[in-house]
Amino acid sequence: MASEAVVLSVDGPNGVRDVRLSSPSRVLWPEPGITKLDLANYIVEVGDAFVRANGDRPVSLQRFPGGIDGEQFFSKNPPKGAPDFVRAVPVVYPSGRTHPQLVIDEPAAAVWAVQMNTVVFHPWASRAETSDFPDELRIDLDPQPGTDFGDAVPVAFELRAVLAEAGLTAFVKTSGNRGIHVFAPIEPTLEFLDVRHAVIAAARELERRLPAAVTTAWWKEERGTRIFVDFNQANRDRTMAGAYSPRALPGAAVSCPLEWDELGAADPKSYTILTVPERLRTVGDPWKALHEHPGTLDVLLGWWARDLESGLGELPFPPDFPKMPGEPRRVQPSRARKPAAADPQ
Repeated sequence: MASEAVVLSVDGPNGVRDVRLSSPSRVLWPEPGITKLDLANYIVEVGDAFVRANGDRPVSLQRFPGGIDGEQFFSKNPPKGAPDFVRAVPVVYPSGRTHPQLVIDEPAAAVWAVQMNTVVFHPWASRAETSDFPDELRIDLDPQPGTDFGDAVPVAFELRAVLAEAGLTAFVKTSGNRGIHVFAPIEPTLEFLDVRHAVIAAARELERRLPAAVTTAWWKEERGTRIFVDFNQANRDRTMAGAYSPRALPGAAVSCPLEWDELGAADPKSYTILTVPERLRTVGDPWKALHEHPGTLDVLLGWWARDLESGLGELPFPPDFPKMPGEPRRVQPSRARKPAAADPQ
């Protein structure tokens, strides 16, 4: 029986590479009927913008061998048989263990990842050769039950103002779902823990300004119907779906960079594998200049120090992290042991 495989010729900085794609007719998104070949063609069409946003970074691949409704798993290190244009760099995980992690340097490498059934690309906030030092401050605005994308929009605008006061230039994208991602380029001189503290400082300032709309509460039972500023996404080995990465959601939405003046009227479901290539051709890439003017975290870390002096300390880390200095107990408030009642006299 003849193989169904096709070969895609993918242009890039090192010329044209041929990438073999097996099972091109496999349906990955049943609702719109989008196939593996459709996804590969999407990556080819948005290749330059995709690599500009996600390339030269350690990346985790979220893979779906049977489509988005089936089994999924993450790949971090290069599998056997990876082509020679797909490289890896050693990175240090929160456990202290060092391991090689994949890096995408050109569109052909991203198409190869699609051949490996990758749907979602999760790049680190740091570059491959300086993986301990983020060059992006990333803030995830996560709508809680009872809120939606529209509720996150005014929060994103206020966050932009907060970051501007801290000397940072903010860029915005849809998460591909209900949330909003706000990035700011920074000089890669500080470790992840410092960047996390800067994010917490910005989040607390945002919460002070919009207390009815914003929360930094780590425990879900304390968040209410507000927008959660997910500060733990700033940790080492914590990632968000990259710019122009598809999401494993029914409509094949993409995490799409926007101009700030587009955000108010944006519909995150309208930015999909089928629509974003034409958007890039007509509107261009709003994140093309993201790294032209990196800022520093001096002001935000000054706010962090101020908050420490006023009694606001460290916040909880994810459960798989080692216990960190100054961290409060990782106990859900409703399950925390209450002090024993005093004996009656």
